[in-house]
Amino acid sequence: MREELKRFGYIDWMRGFACVVMFQTHCYNSWLSADAKRSGLYAWSQLGGTLPAPLFIFLAGISFALVTEKLRDRGTDRAAIAKQTILRGAEIFGLGILFRIQEYLLGISVSPWTDLFRVDILNMLGISMMMMGVLCWLTGARSYAVTAAAPTQSRIISRMRARSIAAAIAAATVVALATPFVWHRRFSLLPWEIETYFNGVHTFKAPQPWLFPMFPWIAFAFAGLAVGFFLFSDFAKQRQDSAFFALGGAGVAACLLAIAFDLGPVRIYSSSIYDYWHTSPNFLLMRCGVLLIILFLSYAWCRWGFAQRGFSPIIQLGQTSLLVYWVHIEFVYGRLSFLPKGNCGIALASLGLAIIFLAMLALSIWRTRWKKRAVQQPATALA
Repeated sequence: MREELKRFGYIDWMRGFACVVMFQTHCYNSWLSADAKRSGLYAWSQLGGTLPAPLFIFLAGISFALVTEKLRDRGTDRAAIAKQTILRGAEIFGLGILFRIQEYLLGISVSPWTDLFRVDILNMLGISMMMMGVLCWLTGARSYAVTAAAPTQSRIISRMRARSIAAAIAAATVVALATPFVWHRRFSLLPWEIETYFNGVHTFKAPQPWLFPMFPWIAFAFAGLAVGFFLFSDFAKQRQDSAFFALGGAGVAACLLAIAFDLGPVRIYSSSIYDYWHTSPNFLLMRCGVLLIILFLSYAWCRWGFAQRGFSPIIQLGQTSLLVYWVHIEFVYGRLSFLPKGNCGIALASLGLAIIFLAMLALSIWRTRWKKRAVQQPATALA
């Protein structure tokens, strides 16, 4: 068990890295004054803020593949796998709704009721997981016996894995290509509370880039799903280092292709709907390339660096990313903010960032220890 946890430590490290980048983005955005926001530090902090959401959704895809692969190895029926994973996605979606209710109640005097229907990262994580569950059900074998001969079972699982990778890549591509059209069409037959899940229109007349609609965000989940299944391929299991070098190289290639496509003469979208920074498939390809490069660097740091030598605060945060995301928002943006919002200089906001980091790390450690005690107590009682 310890070797398996160590093997996938790069996933927790990458998720923890996303938490740290998220902290600095939110803290500087909430606390810095208007003058301080004209600084280079703020510009770089907000540029870094474009990474956490894609990272969280991308990693959800990798983790989903990990869970699905383990269940398939046990011979679990595809319907049972779909039920378990889709219900988990529904649970995350429900937590997203609960989070919106909490934020509305805590800011009831200033928050409009429409905020209850904002599409946030948790909502999209839940929807992505449910859709990945459907995809894995479609690409899974109807039935196969876990008692079958090992070569036969291995071939069946290998075929399911290949179908899942192909379907995930196809799904990500379709979402990416459709996004510009979806963002520039109003679904007038749908109430805005539902329409916003497609294009993030919310109560406005146009989609809002600060929201997390299915188009394009679920593409990151499907991309992560394909990567996750690739990491369970025979090649990746036998040549793990080579597999990650290949993924890093694919990331570089994706970035170069994104630039070439954007500068090339072929245009499939009219200038009226082409928005490179928000809906362009080229920019999404670029971001997927960056995610693959970060994945390789995270693996390299955990494999050959110091990430897993002794206690790692980044890995610790990654193990409780949902909790620290949930809690830090209220202490940065909400009524419990311990620094005056929009009135701080860089030094004071940086001090607040350090406090948030240490507080969330302490909360994460407490949560981990509490879970261990909860597991150990029943075991002690049974003994």
